[in-house]
Amino acid sequence: MPSRAPGADPEAPPVLEGRGLHYAYEDTAPAVTGADVRVDPGGLLAVLGPNGGGKTTLLRLLSGGLVPGRGSVLLDGAPPPGGRRGRDLLRRRVQMVYQDPDDQLFSATVGQDVSFGPLNLGLPADQVRERVAWALDALGVTGLADRPTHLLSYGQRKRVVLAGAMAMLPDVLILDEPTAGLDPAGVAELVATLDGLRARGTALVVSTHDLDLVHGWADHALVLDRTVLASGPTGQVLADTALLARARLRPAWGPAVGRVLRAGGLLPADAPDPASPGDLDRIHPR
Repeated sequence: MPSRAPGADPEAPPVLEGRGLHYAYEDTAPAVTGADVRVDPGGLLAVLGPNGGGKTTLLRLLSGGLVPGRGSVLLDGAPPPGGRRGRDLLRRRVQMVYQDPDDQLFSATVGQDVSFGPLNLGLPADQVRERVAWALDALGVTGLADRPTHLLSYGQRKRVVLAGAMAMLPDVLILDEPTAGLDPAGVAELVATLDGLRARGTALVVSTHDLDLVHGWADHALVLDRTVLASGPTGQVLADTALLARARLRPAWGPAVGRVLRAGGLLPADAPDPASPGDLDRIHPR
């Protein structure tokens, strides 16, 4: 059973769920087969796996960008209505941010791009302005509101796309390799922003190769290589070195160091793994 976000109702159904998801692109082997995915309200699910393992396809299935060949996607434990109405509902409640920001930037200016989604919800103008102002401020790009999108740097484009998704106030925000191309300071800023969004009740699904990022941050991890190889509490998944090797993933720094420290008697068996090099000074002061 996946771990839940702190304070989550243990009886609440998953806000988003995939059951037996299967998808194959034309004339190719299945990209995803038999995948079961659960996203709890306010939770953080990390989707891990090798390149070509189907992570992006799975995210697109969960967000409504692709329709599964078999299986179903559920909201709050129930399938959405059929047809366009159901697809629109899924896309309102579940927002996806792609790895390449240029796949989602299409308006002339930053402000126009961030306001596009809320305007399409039919919200009153004052609510649209409020959401856009909040999202721009949260991403630190308020000063870019009037700037043409084609003049933005890569990091700025990533923040603007994320602001557009946040302005929709989704129940679930799905991010495909969100830290790709960001420097360490940019990663730290992004994590802080996402933590703030999660505190407002939005669940996160994050696809990444960065197991060090996932360690100590995600509640639950899923390892995918076309099919689900493992799913469970993040610490449990990251501790399985054979599983990570099978998925062609490098072990996270914290669990690896924790194993060495325990083997040397420097860390109690029941103590948590270090989350960063700074933790080593607290465990074993110089």
